[in-house]
Amino acid sequence: MSRIILILSMIVFASVAHAQTVVDTTTKSTSDVDSNAKTIVISPPPSAITPSVNSSSSDLCTVGVAGAVQTQILGISSGETVRDPNCERLKISKTLYDMGMKVAAVSVLCQDRRVYDAMEMAGTPCPYLGEIGDVATRKWKADPGRIPPVDEMETKADVQKKQGAIAAGGISLGLLLLLLL
Repeated sequence: MSRIILILSMIVFASVAHAQTVVDTTTKSTSDVDSNAKTIVISPPPSAITPSVNSSSSDLCTVGVAGAVQTQILGISSGETVRDPNCERLKISKTLYDMGMKVAAVSVLCQDRRVYDAMEMAGTPCPYLGEIGDVATRKWKADPGRIPPVDEMETKADVQKKQGAIAAGGISLGLLLLLLL
């Protein structure tokens, strides 16, 4: 360890000694300099900021949907709220039930084919114009046009088709914007 310190101190002292032996020569000169200065401004990249879209209350049955697309020059952002009918149905049913109107609460839920089928499978048919039990079952069979249709229910394939169409539209919009630039 002491050898390393000794070697380092010799290097430092040698450079100081060498610095002292430098000959001082000064010369005087004048020069005229013309320069053209260029200023480069570096700014942050443009950004399309997605708007915050949310409901003002948790009691509303809406969902916020927003998106943004940005190129070097042009940016677009948009947002909207979308109603959730199933949420509305559940809230209406809960309110009716809380007010003591149990048959009406079940009737609201029975407007969904999934609930109608589940009630049939459980052996407790949905109310039919105020009738319940076996009387309601007979009236549903006599008037099948009032049964909620199956096609109201979105299947998984329908959801995937919609998502695919939205994705294709977004990609097409992005490519169009790139072509315009």
